[in-house]
Amino acid sequence: MNDAITAKNYKKLSLQIAANGMSFAGFDTLNREVIFKGQVAFAKTTPLEDELWKVFVHHPELKADYDEVIVLHDNSFNTFVPTALFDENYPGSYLQYNTRVFEADFFAWDALGSYDITNVYVPLMNVNNFLIERLGTFEYKNTNSILVEKLLDASINIDEKQVFVHVQENHFEIVVVRSQKLLLYNSFEYNTAEDFLYYLLFTLEQLTLNPETVSVTLLSKISQDSPLYTLAYTYIRNVALYNPAALAQKWHLETQHDALHNFIILNS
Repeated sequence: MNDAITAKNYKKLSLQIAANGMSFAGFDTLNREVIFKGQVAFAKTTPLEDELWKVFVHHPELKADYDEVIVLHDNSFNTFVPTALFDENYPGSYLQYNTRVFEADFFAWDALGSYDITNVYVPLMNVNNFLIERLGTFEYKNTNSILVEKLLDASINIDEKQVFVHVQENHFEIVVVRSQKLLLYNSFEYNTAEDFLYYLLFTLEQLTLNPETVSVTLLSKISQDSPLYTLAYTYIRNVALYNPAALAQKWHLETQHDALHNFIILNS
């Protein structure tokens, strides 16, 4: 037991990887500090493995020793299923209605144990295969498992429908919760602020949520200066940025801006 404690270095590495780029962060889990973090955009014309290889060349800190390594697959090839209805022998059957699946696809799933929900998804297996050679064993998840679980945690004892919008560069997720119940999850691609507003207002309409009264909270790659925020604020009365104070305090971050923009990786 003492040897195990001595060998432990209280360091954790989180990698959040999408087809168009990745974010990464190293954590000191004993002192609750972010040791380093970074973000890299990938070229569309270059194979993903080549882009990953360059990241590891330019960031040797990723190859240090860590007690824990978690890889977050950042894609929307996923769907949430009540665990009572989930059969792990047929994972692809849950995805066929909202994403294109192929016979050769590998399927994975994350259990949101506290909420009896299972997130079924298609991980980027070329990413996993590359990282196994570089990092050895690691845990992997879909980013939306963390997103939904943390927003459900935040909805405790709030007996009204809350709309959360997780904004990324060219797509966003809408999560609607009420007192730790998941009412809706969906992902949309967008090119303009008008696209963003259309999908958001359409979702509110489908759920018969009144833009004059419903609470809409924006998080991740968003600020009050963003055209997305400005347009949403014009048409929805109660729009606000997510308050990341607790997350910033947990990791001793100097600014809440960091916590807001890195919501997923800091909660990994």
